[in-house]
Amino acid sequence: MNNISGRVALVTGGSRGIGAATVARLAQEGADVAFTYNQSADRAQEVVERVKAAGRRALAIQADSASADAVSSSVAQTVAEFGRLDILVNNAGTAAFGHITELSMADFEHVMNVNVRAAFVASQAAAAHLDTGGRIITIGSCAATRVTGQGYVLYSMSKTALIGLTKGLARDLGPRGITANLVHPGPIDTEMNPADSPVADENRSHVALGTYGEATDVAATVAYLAGESGRYVTGAEIAIDGGYVA
Repeated sequence: MNNISGRVALVTGGSRGIGAATVARLAQEGADVAFTYNQSADRAQEVVERVKAAGRRALAIQADSASADAVSSSVAQTVAEFGRLDILVNNAGTAAFGHITELSMADFEHVMNVNVRAAFVASQAAAAHLDTGGRIITIGSCAATRVTGQGYVLYSMSKTALIGLTKGLARDLGPRGITANLVHPGPIDTEMNPADSPVADENRSHVALGTYGEATDVAATVAYLAGESGRYVTGAEIAIDGGYVA
């Protein structure tokens, strides 16, 4: 049984794609869910309605993950609204693809701020509220362990940094009964990486199963780690990639 009824989760970047699927799945499993979004209030409201349809409470927080203050504030707002925090899902992410000779310092700072600093800040802020049984689950990428072509240097570096963050969190928070894990999606059919994009066939050629995954595939793994079934899993990297790194 993987019941998380009565628990409170915060999902960063929860208005679309993997984030929205994760918000919906955690609500279906019984959690009240807060989530951040950057721009689209309409999309965020749609996710709120999905949570409410599952009979749970929802909170949409406008927050740019490039801002450390906005990230830490989202944790504070979640606790203020629901009175506790049990599960943090660091999902918000961005990308800047290009050859190492083409990338700017602005590209570097933005990607690292959103993909790495935000996860660190949110985890640090959440650690002040998580109790025994607390969960920190971070969304990485198969590009952290396998780079199949040019132009991924910055994105891959940012996702690789999350491996060290996760293992360090597992050690720091393990004595308090809090787990920290990293989920590496492979090619997942989302707006950011659609299964009909110009590079989709190339992506599929690296997947052992030969197909794109769905956002719900990743959300199911997050739900497993968030619940009682994941209580003895920490410091782990779990690939949901159809064999991309096999």
